[in-house]
Amino acid sequence: MKISQNISQYKLVYLSNDDSQISILENKYYRWLMFDDVIQSIMHLRQPKKLTLPHQYAALMPLLFFKPKQVIELGLGGGNISRFLTALNSDIEVVSVELSSQVIRCFDDFFNPSQRNTSIENEAALTWLQNKERVERKSADWLICDVYQHHADSFQNRVKLLTALVDNLAEDGCLTINLPDLDDHEINLCLTILKQLQDSHQIIYFHIPRYLNIVIHLLPNHWLISNPKKRSKATFLPAWQYQRWRKLFSQHIKA
Repeated sequence: MKISQNISQYKLVYLSNDDSQISILENKYYRWLMFDDVIQSIMHLRQPKKLTLPHQYAALMPLLFFKPKQVIELGLGGGNISRFLTALNSDIEVVSVELSSQVIRCFDDFFNPSQRNTSIENEAALTWLQNKERVERKSADWLICDVYQHHADSFQNRVKLLTALVDNLAEDGCLTINLPDLDDHEINLCLTILKQLQDSHQIIYFHIPRYLNIVIHLLPNHWLISNPKKRSKATFLPAWQYQRWRKLFSQHIKA
């Protein structure tokens, strides 16, 4: 979607009263969540399950190749990914890990229109990943990391998070990471670090045109990703969506 054309003539519906700088705005079509005056997620008011930002499509491309049973989402935001996945198939269990209790309240009040029962753990992503007992109990076949990181965060903290993510990646599991606002040097460093940390997965990434997002996937080596089938049985995506995403995957994949 072209953001500038769809979020005009808005009104403010929520503003944090502390230093977290969280705000929520809406117009007749969309409601969106902002951190530090940067749009984090956008919800379509009439179709809340609809994906609204390009990096979300890139992040969910593994759905072309497998049917996830349990997804651990690090970073809740406005809940776009969890809403999409649970609407796609009700058997998918999504657990969201979110540090900010205020973000969780905003999700409950403004981004959960169906009031569905959501599984949310209020904790920092790195702390959650380093709790081995909890991670083993919540063994997931897909880790999705979309943690908001302030521009002042150090690159070393990103490396710690990448290391913890790989440490918790099962041999047959899938890992997806959204890395926003990195320069080319930092992106190359992240890719190099990921390659050094693991050898049981293939790494692909998407650079989102006109956006600052780099979406990286670590996919099991046995997945045949070079030429997705015209219609795979190993997917929850309906036929029309599978074909559209397959074309998008083939056009933008980088390795």
